[in-house]
Amino acid sequence: MSADRLPGVVVTDHFLEVPLDHAAPDGERLTVYGREAVAPGREHEALPWLVYLQGGPGCASPRPLGRDSWLVRALDHYRVLLLDQRGTGRSAPAGRQTLALRGGPREQAAYLAHFRADAIVRDAESFRRELAGPGERWSVLGQSFGGFCATTYLSYAPEGLREVMITGGLPGLRAGAEDVYRAAYPRVARKNAAHYARYPQDIERVRRIAAHLREHPARLPGGGRLTAEAFQALGRLLGTGTGSYVLHYLIEDAWVTGPAGPELAETFLQAVQSHLSHTATPLYAVLHEAIYAQRSVASKGTGWAAQHVRAEFPEFDVGTALEGGRPVHFTGEMVYPWLFDTDPALRPLKETAQALAERADWPDLYDADRLAANEVPAAAAVYADDMYVDAAHSLETAREIRGLRTWVTNEWEHDGLRVSDGAVLDRLIRMVRGEV
Repeated sequence: MSADRLPGVVVTDHFLEVPLDHAAPDGERLTVYGREAVAPGREHEALPWLVYLQGGPGCASPRPLGRDSWLVRALDHYRVLLLDQRGTGRSAPAGRQTLALRGGPREQAAYLAHFRADAIVRDAESFRRELAGPGERWSVLGQSFGGFCATTYLSYAPEGLREVMITGGLPGLRAGAEDVYRAAYPRVARKNAAHYARYPQDIERVRRIAAHLREHPARLPGGGRLTAEAFQALGRLLGTGTGSYVLHYLIEDAWVTGPAGPELAETFLQAVQSHLSHTATPLYAVLHEAIYAQRSVASKGTGWAAQHVRAEFPEFDVGTALEGGRPVHFTGEMVYPWLFDTDPALRPLKETAQALAERADWPDLYDADRLAANEVPAAAAVYADDMYVDAAHSLETAREIRGLRTWVTNEWEHDGLRVSDGAVLDRLIRMVRGEV
């Protein structure tokens, strides 16, 4: 193995073969990847391992440019493994190109059913035994969906854990997909209200764009189709610390005057595409509702829960808003079936996504009894104003995990771990070690 030196960090590649289905270890195998990061000069020290589980689903682990972000703090204490969860990055990447090799939609869906948190935890356990040693425990840091995975880890493989730190990612143990979205729409509505209070001029700007797109859907530079509903999906920006500002600047540059009069600017369409395209994260869309599916919670499939529940919140309907003279609400990180028509990266996966939405035999991801008997030191940052993960669900789960300590804060948004220069991680480390 060769090591690369970046400013303030030494990184080393690790590849490991694991079963596609950990319940069938002699069957098909996948290659999963993790990038080790350690402080220069400490490469040969017996440092404790910390495995980082990224948010998502379907997002590769961050690619460090140096000792930045939360690594500033982590490398003081740990040897870090940045794990590409299966299907992402360099770990058997799954998208329209590679999934075409699996056969038809049913075969693709059966394959992707092995790409949820339970399989990710088993992959991490394989890496732990390989890198730390069979009898050694390691620490886990889970962000967002990575926190969901960490909760699954506590449920099914706590014997491998020294300590667990979760940031913006405590799942509802018994919250099905419909429960998740029924709680999400009011949170997103509050983020809309806060954005329009900050930028009241955006109310008419957004209405103008939405009205135009209802009559004249735009073609994005990469071949995607920008409808009014797709435009609403830019609201996913509102869940980050700077997202409202980014959205505002995007909206204010939407129009130019062309030969035929006002038209949507190419620069605007290019920027919109960069925020909406799932070319780099197809599994985010394909598996998004499946991460909430458990047979003990709901015996039916997820059935496009975000779309179904949306009907209960008419304030998110573009036509109703325009006709009633009200602000057009942006949506959040909901995934809708029409997305597989408007995004070229997802069109070939439309039937695969439908098959996953119909699937009903999902195994449970959490063991409430085992969590109630937990002995692993654990701490979680719960963001009071989190748009993506419901704080009430998180705190309910926190009460069910024995010994887990929570830090409820509105100092940071969902991306607090990434943007706080180590402050969030520092607090979690001190909490899990009983120092605060």
